[in-house]
Amino acid sequence: MKKNQAIKELVTIKDFIRWGFSQLNQVEVHYGHGTDNAMDDIYALVMHALHLPFDLPASYLDSRLTLDERTKIIDWLEKRIKERIPTAYLSNEAWFAHLPFYVDERVLIPRSPLAELIEAEFVPWVKPEEVHHILDLCTGSGCIAIACAYAFSEAHVDAVDISTDALDVTRRNIQEHQLEGQVSAIESDVFEKVPPVKYDLIISNPPYVSLDEMQSLPDEYRHEPALGLEAGESGLEIVSRILAEAGEYLNEKGILIVEVGNSEAALVQAYPNVPFMWLDFARGGEGVFMLTAEQLLEIEG
Repeated sequence: MKKNQAIKELVTIKDFIRWGFSQLNQVEVHYGHGTDNAMDDIYALVMHALHLPFDLPASYLDSRLTLDERTKIIDWLEKRIKERIPTAYLSNEAWFAHLPFYVDERVLIPRSPLAELIEAEFVPWVKPEEVHHILDLCTGSGCIAIACAYAFSEAHVDAVDISTDALDVTRRNIQEHQLEGQVSAIESDVFEKVPPVKYDLIISNPPYVSLDEMQSLPDEYRHEPALGLEAGESGLEIVSRILAEAGEYLNEKGILIVEVGNSEAALVQAYPNVPFMWLDFARGGEGVFMLTAEQLLEIEG
């Protein structure tokens, strides 16, 4: 069905979800930027295009759409399929830890399993009432820092990134969540310009994609900033710097939590004597380790 024919023949929300689902199933679109299948992806695309909530009552799915609404959905779907633009970039919205965030191609689309830890307030690894200072390294959109601010309402959070473009998005999200007094955006190359604070928690989802893995990523990832993905030949360029310095920025009971994804095996090989604790996730995800301040200082020593 051609574009003009689709605009004419498809009428209801249900029509576009069904037809869009069929269109996505005919191509090799990659999922992994907030959805993991064609049905969830087209549902998100349609709901965002219409400015409707995801929990829309089923009876509304038979609502008839205006010409402008039909055209917008089809235009978005064409970009999703032909240009492989992730739905979150089309809608400029992504969800993380049950919170909405503005995103565009200056930042990675939130998708980290770290959300599960934040929602649980990092229990049993910390006592929530003792967390007063949090550092989020490589913050990107600011989603991790902002989610931490919600989880620890009495704590101050420093959101750090080397990219001025990414920090513009971070500041927008801080403002939209009305957290200007609790979350600070800081431009810094890892710890270079981080204030001399003893943090209770340092959390990071840094770039960790190796050179070989970068070459094989699906087209959807080409829309994301390479600065937020690639980390040298082994994927360990940034995490190695974090391991070398984090101990100096943690209080004696503090912990470091870092996501390294598929670079887990390379990290273990590079640091065979480091007692990484690899965390499990009920909702899926892997490649996240925890170390205590004491363990980190031993590495540095």
